[in-house]
Amino acid sequence: MNLELIGLRAPARRLRPVAAGPFALVSLVVALLPIRPPGLWLAAVVVCNVVPWLLGLRESRPGRWRLSKNGLERLAADDTVLEAYELSRVEEFAVTAEDGMLTIFHRFGVTVAGSLPEMGFDPLTFYITARRLGITTHVIDGDRSVFEDDNLPPDDEAPRALGRRAEERLRDQEAALLAVAHEPRVAVRTDAGRLATTATAWRRTTALGVLLTLIALTMVARTAVEGGLEFGSRMMGGLWALAGGVAVLAVRRRRLKGAPLTWNITPSELRVRHATVGEWRVRADAVAAAVVGPGTAIDPLSGRPAADQTVVTLFGHRLEVLARLPARGLDAFQLTHALDERGYHVITPDQGALRPSEYGLAGLPEIFSRVPGGRLVVDDDGIGWADGAGDVILRMPRDRIGGMELLTVDGHAWLRMYDDEGDEFLAAPLSMLRISRTDLRDAARRVQLPITDAEYDAYVNAAFHGSMTHLELVAGPSPEKPKPLPAAQLDVPPRTRALAYGVTATLCELVAVLGSLWLRVDLGGFWTVLAWAAPSGLALGLAGAWLYDRNRPQLRVSASGIASVTRLGRTEWSVTRQALGGVGIDEAEAPRLVVWSPAGRVLRRVSFPPDLTELRRACERHGLPWGPPDAGHGAAPPPEL
Repeated sequence: MNLELIGLRAPARRLRPVAAGPFALVSLVVALLPIRPPGLWLAAVVVCNVVPWLLGLRESRPGRWRLSKNGLERLAADDTVLEAYELSRVEEFAVTAEDGMLTIFHRFGVTVAGSLPEMGFDPLTFYITARRLGITTHVIDGDRSVFEDDNLPPDDEAPRALGRRAEERLRDQEAALLAVAHEPRVAVRTDAGRLATTATAWRRTTALGVLLTLIALTMVARTAVEGGLEFGSRMMGGLWALAGGVAVLAVRRRRLKGAPLTWNITPSELRVRHATVGEWRVRADAVAAAVVGPGTAIDPLSGRPAADQTVVTLFGHRLEVLARLPARGLDAFQLTHALDERGYHVITPDQGALRPSEYGLAGLPEIFSRVPGGRLVVDDDGIGWADGAGDVILRMPRDRIGGMELLTVDGHAWLRMYDDEGDEFLAAPLSMLRISRTDLRDAARRVQLPITDAEYDAYVNAAFHGSMTHLELVAGPSPEKPKPLPAAQLDVPPRTRALAYGVTATLCELVAVLGSLWLRVDLGGFWTVLAWAAPSGLALGLAGAWLYDRNRPQLRVSASGIASVTRLGRTEWSVTRQALGGVGIDEAEAPRLVVWSPAGRVLRRVSFPPDLTELRRACERHGLPWGPPDAGHGAAPPPEL
């Protein structure tokens, strides 16, 4: 068996400037120097901005790491071995889950090899490959400090057990891979699925940056051609050179970070194309499973391996790594279901973490099991554990309760509690706590404890809307039809609008000051030009902000659905009540307001931030469900005891 895991490395033939920011500042300093003649001054300023790109041409392609039967090796660009840890001398690998640092225990001591993402590896593939090569590998919860001597317990203290919950998750994924490695593929859909990231104003930003760079170059050349080169002219030339260099870097950063990523998924082939990283084509019959979750991918900006939250790792039928495909910017939910519907076995990090009815009981205090007839009680002082006589034996004060969450796991009602620092300290089914979901929810809200029950709130909203619709159908048209509830028009908060006006006016004033410095000689002096340029810039800034503000999109919430309309009445998009599954905040990549379908797919992403409290009240008032829907399940009431 010839196992080999190759680390990722930067793609070839990519022009990367070296220290472009410092050289841009150097161009400003050089422009201030009294260099004669003007042609030499112009050449010195231009060279300072060109040198970083010339140095990028000389930058050698980085090497990569390899884990194989020969051990762990660091290879150069020409595949010569620069550093090696032979397999026969390695006793154990240890990876810390938080920072991904790899520690090698060998016969002569301990060595820190580096971070797995920087080496081009990800924890799952490295863990599976190392174990199949016969190397004992452990994944330790925490960071590198757990191995430092300062954190070791005293000699007279018992050694502390290292947490390995991250290793358990990797073992679950490995077991799932072994289970589906030779299962037949069943494609529910035979059509091609296409997922792509949205590149908003990508070409427009590039054109604006190139135009600003050309203007900066023209103004610097004009300063040199005029030949004056007084201190003021040199200052303005240096500022234009700095602006041009920053514009080039900003355009490059925008193009790399906003480069489109396209996935074409068919039952016979996977085609993935990233505009700046590369293109991959993988046959479906060679893929045993696809793991969707955190991993390592090439950073489009730096071109080096880095940790990413959404990466698709393809495994073959011998559990070899076929490809590691980037998925940054794509919705993980839609990507997972698109792969699953077209016959690919999909594994996610939480898929194998089954939670039986005993889950969480190991973390409960020992007194919970020792008190006969004990039950959970809620009062003004917090939450406590009472015995059969009603006396509270153990209490959690309300000032230490950061939040409580009611949810459903495998058809059973559960309670999760978080402390004031946001850490989970209790998770158990309500049947073990001997309290019903309704009693716990009502008691906690009565004493104003922080508790959320999203499923119950969504069910109540849906039931209310359904009952009102049924009553309207049964009653029929009424001669005195009541007035419908007016639609709620939600706008951005006033503070956000005032900030937009202020930023626009400030930028226009800055342009007015720079223009006054540049044109002061031709128009009668700096203060004379500024006397009319400053009011004109303020007026133009406020007028431009008002023109944008008068046609800004708003959210309209009504009983018929939710829509995005402008202040002039034009509808940008609309989702009806029948096609609406929920409205809420998506925390997958960045907190954004989204609109879900009943199946859990993201229908719309709202680009402007309205007042979330008013939005939730409007949704509850008009019967629209708040929060993500329970995909694939009917709107049944939450389970009770």
